[in-house]
Amino acid sequence: MSELVTLKTYLGTWAGADAGRTAVAQAVTAIAEAGVGIADLVARGPLEEGLASIRGVDPNAGGDAQKELDVVAEERIKAALLPTPTAFLASEESEELIPLNPEGRLVIAVDPLDGSSNIDTNVSVGTIYSILPYDPAVHTDPVSAVMRPGVNQVASGFLAYGPATILVATFGEGTQVFVHDRQTGEFVLARTNVEIPAETKEYGVNQSNVRHWAEPMSTYIADCLAGKDGPRGKDFNMRWVGSMVADAFRIFTRGGVYVYPGDKRKGYENGRLRLIYEANPVAFLTEQAKGAATDGKTRILDIEPHHIHQRIPLVFGSKAEVEKIASYY
Repeated sequence: MSELVTLKTYLGTWAGADAGRTAVAQAVTAIAEAGVGIADLVARGPLEEGLASIRGVDPNAGGDAQKELDVVAEERIKAALLPTPTAFLASEESEELIPLNPEGRLVIAVDPLDGSSNIDTNVSVGTIYSILPYDPAVHTDPVSAVMRPGVNQVASGFLAYGPATILVATFGEGTQVFVHDRQTGEFVLARTNVEIPAETKEYGVNQSNVRHWAEPMSTYIADCLAGKDGPRGKDFNMRWVGSMVADAFRIFTRGGVYVYPGDKRKGYENGRLRLIYEANPVAFLTEQAKGAATDGKTRILDIEPHHIHQRIPLVFGSKAEVEKIASYY
């Protein structure tokens, strides 16, 4: 049996004596450790009273109802990152950047609890993060350090809290999967250099919204539903959890595409997922796994943000199928 590689060992080897990489390694370690605590809270389910309840009457900074566990998760991540070289934290749950370490040379964007609407249904939820370099001499306004195209990320990943607590991570050298070993308390490397199959017969979308979609998306889905007798010439399966980290991990495991288009409903015209907190980190992971990510017309990692909580349409996964969807636009 080959020797197990822990996250600590992997990061130590990757970072070496490089100060910039060491800073990233410290931040990812802190996020992973915070994730273990969040996973424990999620696992308690209804025994942890009130965590699925909506906090107050006002939505979060992104305009969504804010669950109690959203806030708890943000606080745990913030506390974990305080001792690291992280200058600022941008969170889906907060309107403004959160200052952390004045000497820090990183800015980190997080969705503290992706899929929080599923907390009380025992469906996998997770934490998504994006890491960018920060130079105060260049970015005199720290918001400008966050408001950069995703191609500038130095690392990204997500934790999925399900039957296992899983970390999917990239440092720009492929996409790796780590699993939390509850016996040792360590994250252990389970899959190296993940590759998403280019071709697929599986898509994930909330098809109940078909009446609201623009013609390109409704035509794509209709062609898939026509199966082998239609223009695509093959039968498709549909899988949809409604928690992006769960849907994403399925794609990193066996391929497929995730589709969340904009539509005609108020508040959905420009898509629903956040560019900085969700689309960019997942797009970086996807491309590093030989997949692709687009808003239908533009590569996600090339999009210039115009607002810290900007929403966009998102399609990611198997490269050939993502390109096929883009062709409908």
